[in-house]
Amino acid sequence: MLAYAVLALLAWLPLPLGSNRPWSSMLLVLITALLSAAWAWTKLRRPSNKTNKNNVLRHSKPLLCLLAASQTWIGIQWLTGISQNHGETLRYLMLGCSYGLLYLLVINLFYTRQRLTLLLSVVVISGAAQAFYGTFMTLSGLEWHFFAVKEHYLGHATGTFVNRNHLAGYLEMTIACGIGLLLALRGGQKFNLRNSIELLMGPKALIRLSLVIMVIALVMTHSRMGNVAFFSALTIVGGLFIVTNKQHRTRNSLVLLSIILIDMLVISQYFGLENLKDRLINTQISDQIVNGEVVQQSNVVRDDIFVSALPLIEKYAITGAGAGSFESVYQQYPGADIQLHLDHAHNDYLQFIVEFGLIGLLPLALFIVLSLWHALQALRFHQSPYRSGVGFASSMGILSLLIHSSTDFNLQIPANAATFTVLCAIAVLAKHHVKTAP
Repeated sequence: MLAYAVLALLAWLPLPLGSNRPWSSMLLVLITALLSAAWAWTKLRRPSNKTNKNNVLRHSKPLLCLLAASQTWIGIQWLTGISQNHGETLRYLMLGCSYGLLYLLVINLFYTRQRLTLLLSVVVISGAAQAFYGTFMTLSGLEWHFFAVKEHYLGHATGTFVNRNHLAGYLEMTIACGIGLLLALRGGQKFNLRNSIELLMGPKALIRLSLVIMVIALVMTHSRMGNVAFFSALTIVGGLFIVTNKQHRTRNSLVLLSIILIDMLVISQYFGLENLKDRLINTQISDQIVNGEVVQQSNVVRDDIFVSALPLIEKYAITGAGAGSFESVYQQYPGADIQLHLDHAHNDYLQFIVEFGLIGLLPLALFIVLSLWHALQALRFHQSPYRSGVGFASSMGILSLLIHSSTDFNLQIPANAATFTVLCAIAVLAKHHVKTAP
């Protein structure tokens, strides 16, 4: 029952505007606390001695300790007065603890192959539902969020998120899970025409259909960095996957090429690919000056935000200004070119260094690096198609969001941050899960 409750929570998180509202983010905190308490009570009543499961726990403990270290520092920021915004720091502390508890629950409840497949399937279904809803609202002209009329990003797919970039970030992770699941469930047989037809028309066709819908929605978000990050991660991780597996190189190459060629170049051509291309071409990072006069103004402010925030980095580089305090401390530093009120830095790395400082950021960075390392280890484990496929899913999803984070704040959105945390847990489970429960 606890496993199904966690799955329901993961499917729910994107619905109330990415859980990026006070009530929905605190609901996430409350539910994860209750689920963790229920799991702890179950463990106390029925302690187990499962050797195979202990192997999973052994590999995940260092990562759990890193998450705990980062949250401990946020607690110190709040208690000692380092934080420049005590209310937001407390909220971030509670959210951070809920992400850590969610990681613990996933590691302990989804350590068997059957449950891990179920977890990946629910993430893919949630992504496909978001994609279908987002494209339907855009194409129909209804333009509604979650029980509310959409006010921003009209004409762009946003799903139940407010910002199109955050739907893009969510889809990057869910598409990665879909591709990984498709690869994980492939058979060990050699490539031939019959197996190729089975891939397109057999039981795996539902996964392919979900991937098509999600890629269409990703294109229709018109998120420049979302699409660049997705296809960059697909190219890098897909290249590694093909290069390291000599035995099934032809089959794996065709599976990945079909996703790029069919989904991107054929289907998405009819769903806004031209608009996305225009946005990429017309991106102007800096003013174009001819003979001392500005002939074309910049249409990107993210680089200006980074430059104007440099004094903040110098001031708070070690201890940080307090988790969640960027909005408070940045207001005294924006340059004349920035006319917007910013609650986030539009760059997760910049925001983390300003808010957490090196003391709080280093454990988080090491947590992500180790998770990616576990994922890549599974990716290279071609003795098991399932383990390498799940390794592909976590590697691609993590890398894609890391690339996207350089120009956006997906990791400040609870739904995306929680899903990213789940991907980091899947990275450990990819190679160290057990086939069946002991």
